[in-house]
Amino acid sequence: MTGKGRGAEGKPLPSGLLLVDKPAGITSFEVVRRVKRLVRARKAGHLGTLDPFATGLLPLALGEATKLAPHLMGEPKTYRATLKLGEETDTQDLTGAVTGRRDRLPAPEAIAAAADRFVGEIEQVPPLYSALRQQGERLYRLARRGETVEVKPRRVMIYELTVEAVDLPRVTLRVRCSAGAYIRTLAQDLGRALGSGAHLVALRRLAVGPFRIEDAATLEQLAEAGWESRLIAPARCLPDWPALEVGPEDERRLRRGQPIPLSDPAPPAGERVRLVAEGRLVALAVVKAAGGGAWAAPTRLFAAEMK
Repeated sequence: MTGKGRGAEGKPLPSGLLLVDKPAGITSFEVVRRVKRLVRARKAGHLGTLDPFATGLLPLALGEATKLAPHLMGEPKTYRATLKLGEETDTQDLTGAVTGRRDRLPAPEAIAAAADRFVGEIEQVPPLYSALRQQGERLYRLARRGETVEVKPRRVMIYELTVEAVDLPRVTLRVRCSAGAYIRTLAQDLGRALGSGAHLVALRRLAVGPFRIEDAATLEQLAEAGWESRLIAPARCLPDWPALEVGPEDERRLRRGQPIPLSDPAPPAGERVRLVAEGRLVALAVVKAAGGGAWAAPTRLFAAEMK
């Protein structure tokens, strides 16, 4: 009989992040399925879908680290994107049917000037061929049935948009953006701003928040060289949150859902913190001020056996 958080052999189930370098040609769900089978995890999920043709960083949350997903999904993302000017497609990328062509292409200096205008908060109309839900159904299913759907625009943030290379009709961009931004929509909108139209032909994710593609492993490397040494412990998955060490008595109080007092100097009220004990993530908490002191009120607890 196995305890909570342990597998059939009595070993702790894996918990943490694995940084995978996704190959082209398979879905993000298929990457999750393969890794879940490899590591024998009960729970696993990715932190933001990459389209099948796209490659690059796909962080996977395993076990108790899936509880961190709401905090990690919203992290900014960085991409290298290549678009082809002069053609638009119905999916805004190379997988779709061409819907329009223009022979006249812009000068390289015009491309850089147009890209600068997309930096900051912009409005995007999400693509019809996307997994967003409308009328209780995925947009791509409605699109494949030929149904007319009005998709409302939404505001996203483009922190950086740099032209890295121009080899007309292809243009390579480096993009750092907020969660929820569609790079293929950005490619189409930039093409329209240039008067030529465009669609995305290649996409590689370089970073998700503090995590970088240089630290990722391919599926083959995970299988051949072992994945255990690459697992990022839950206590290290939110490096931008202050980490506070707690003792046994404080841990017992946290597990009863009770706040614990913080010694000076404490983080400011409202700060989100990690509460750790000997390298284990015990809880996520928010700092509150009360009775002239500071307290850490737990918002999420993690299994005691987790490493």
